[in-house]
Amino acid sequence: MAPHFAKEIPTRLSMWQRVREYAVPLSMIETATSRRAAGDWAGACAAARVDVDLDLRAVRDRHGTELVTRLRADLRRLAPDLLRWHMPRIAPDGRLRPGLTLTLARYPGSAQLVVRTPPAWADAGQRMSLALWEESGSPAPGHHPHPYPDRRFRLDLHRHLWDSGRSGELARRCAADGVPDSTWNTASWATEAELLLRAEGRPRGAFTVRLDARSRAVLELVAPDDSHVPTLRPLRRALPSQEVAALPVLPEAAARVLPDLELLRAGLITADRLHPLVAAALAGYGSAPVNRPVPEPGDPHRVECRGEVHRIALRDGVLTAVDHHPAELRREELLVALGGPPLPCLRAIDAVHRSPEALPAVRERLRHGDVAGALAVVEGLLGPGAMLRDGPLREELESAAARRIEHGLFRSGLVAVHPAAGGGGDAHRPRLDRRTPPMWRSKRGNRARPRTGMAS
Repeated sequence: MAPHFAKEIPTRLSMWQRVREYAVPLSMIETATSRRAAGDWAGACAAARVDVDLDLRAVRDRHGTELVTRLRADLRRLAPDLLRWHMPRIAPDGRLRPGLTLTLARYPGSAQLVVRTPPAWADAGQRMSLALWEESGSPAPGHHPHPYPDRRFRLDLHRHLWDSGRSGELARRCAADGVPDSTWNTASWATEAELLLRAEGRPRGAFTVRLDARSRAVLELVAPDDSHVPTLRPLRRALPSQEVAALPVLPEAAARVLPDLELLRAGLITADRLHPLVAAALAGYGSAPVNRPVPEPGDPHRVECRGEVHRIALRDGVLTAVDHHPAELRREELLVALGGPPLPCLRAIDAVHRSPEALPAVRERLRHGDVAGALAVVEGLLGPGAMLRDGPLREELESAAARRIEHGLFRSGLVAVHPAAGGGGDAHRPRLDRRTPPMWRSKRGNRARPRTGMAS
C-alpha cells in the first residue's frame, strides 16, 4: 500500500497561523476591550502596546474644535487590539511590517490620523504609535524612516478593520461568500476600486494593483452610466512608468483575501481562536470549535532515575525532583560542582532550565512582543522562584531586554539611524564619540560578545 502524505500547509498560511496564535494574545484583547468599553481609549491603546503621540489641545489650537471632535470620536471607536490583528505583516515570522506609516482616517484639509511602526532594528516589543499627520507643516517625527502615509497600506477606506462600531462589515467587505480561487480577492476589486476612486475625486478611471515587487496590473473602472454596476478591464493603452506610478493604488486590504478567511477555509484555525469581533463577523464560515483537553495543574515530568521512575514538579515555586530528599539533592549538587556525574533527575531539571521543550513558544511570544506571556510560560515551566541558568532560554530573554532598550532609544530620537546602517566592514561603521549612546558604546567595546548574541 502506498504511503499517504498529509497535505503540506502553504508557507503563507503557516505564517498567519502562528501570527494568530501569538501576535495578539487573549489577555491583550480582554484588557483593551474592557478599557475601551469604559471610555478609556488611551488605556485601551496602552493595553495593546500602542503609543499615543497626540496632543489634543495642540490639535485644537492648530485646527479648531471641529477636527478635534471628529478625532476624539474616532479614538473612542478605535479598537487598538483589532487594529493590531489586521496590521500588515512580513514573512517569514509574521512581524509587523517595519517602518510603515498607515492612514486610519482623513479629515477636512490635509490632516490624517496615522499609525506608525518602528524600523526593523527597533521593533522590539512590536509597538505601534498613533499620530496626526499633515501634508504641510506636519509634526511627524523626523527620525522615522517613512513618515509619509503609504498609499498601498491604508485603512481609511477599511474602517471595519479597526473601528469597533463597523467590524460587522467584515464579511461583506472581504467577499466571504465568494468562490475561493487564490490569495487575490478579485471578486471585490471593482467595488473596492469604486470606493478608492471616489475618495480620490475620480468617479471612474484607471488604477493599479501591486502584484509583487516588480509588477503591477493597470486596470480601468468603467460603466455606461451611474445606473450600471461598474466593471474592470485592462487599460487599453500603455502608459509611461511615471504616469503609472501616479495612479491610485488599490489598498492591500482590498486586493488580497482576508487571512482569517483563508485559515478558516483551510481548516487551520477555528472561529473560537479568532479575535472576538472577527469571529462574530465571520460566524458560520469555519469549522466548529474544538474541545481541547485541559492539562491537569501541576502535572509532573517523569524521569527514569536509578532504575525507578521519578517525578519532577513545581514545589514552593521551584522545579524540584520530588522523589529525592532535599539533603540528598544538596549532596548531589555539591558532587556535580566538584566534577561528578549528575543524577538523571538533576540532568532533566538542568535541561529544562537551559533549553525547554516550550522554548519555541517562548521565542514566538518574544518575537511578537508578548513579554508577559513569555514569562508566564517560563514561570509555568520552572516556577516563579527559579534562577535562570546559561543557555538558549536565558539568551532569548536577555536579547529581548536589550532590543527593548534599542526601541526606547528610537522613540526618544537619540538614535535616528541604526548605528550599523551603511553595511560593509568596520570602515563604514560610525565612530564612537561622546554623543554615542552608552548602550552602543558598550556593545562595540565588548569583544566577547558573539555576533549573533543580540539582534540589532
